[in-house]
Amino acid sequence: MPIAAILFDKDGTLIDFDETWGPATYEVMRALAKGDEAALRRQAEALHFSLETRRFLGTSPLIAGSSASYGSLWGEALGRSDFEALKREIDALTAIESLKSLSPIGKPADILGVLRGRGVRLGLATNDSEASARRQAAALGLDGLLDFVAGYDSGHGGKPAPGMVLAFARHIGVAPSDVAMVGDTLHDLRAARAAGALAIAVLTGPAAIANLADEADHVLDDIGGLAGLIDALAAKERAALAAG
Repeated sequence: MPIAAILFDKDGTLIDFDETWGPATYEVMRALAKGDEAALRRQAEALHFSLETRRFLGTSPLIAGSSASYGSLWGEALGRSDFEALKREIDALTAIESLKSLSPIGKPADILGVLRGRGVRLGLATNDSEASARRQAAALGLDGLLDFVAGYDSGHGGKPAPGMVLAFARHIGVAPSDVAMVGDTLHDLRAARAAGALAIAVLTGPAAIANLADEADHVLDDIGGLAGLIDALAAKERAALAAG
């Protein structure tokens, strides 16, 4: 089988980024502002977030980053320099608020169940925290389908570095070239390429296809196309072998 294992991004790939993180981030900012309207607006400006629509602008550092990378911007907006403590606060608040607004894209448990039933090993790699990722995976009914879950704080580094992809391959005992990384951002695709894995883009996140196509081996509308892609790649491989 040309793809032995699939490592999924989470936000924008399995869950709707805007529907989940728009309301969640608004509530986190509101909690951190402690009733100070100016502080709320400073946070929104720093994070490229529209308070009116409760949606992120395409330039937001939150779309693909982790609190480790954008925490200093958030702290500056709040006039705080205790970035490590603030990062822990942000992670704790987002873990709670994101569950309240958790919105899957389609039926990810059904799709992952089909892939698992075909013998494909599955994992999750996100720039969210590992604890938050595990809570959300459980809420979506995915925890029993996943062999591996990693967040930015799991010790493998964050995307676009290849650490999560390489750790997944080691964990399940396959070569990185047998792994496909599926995601909606350049961070996902670059992590795949840096690890020597297959890079598969899905168009369910904020990024436009023009920003993804050049760095993806394959582009799908959503994860529902994965089984068909695996079949097509397997048929191509059989035809090449038959041709000698």
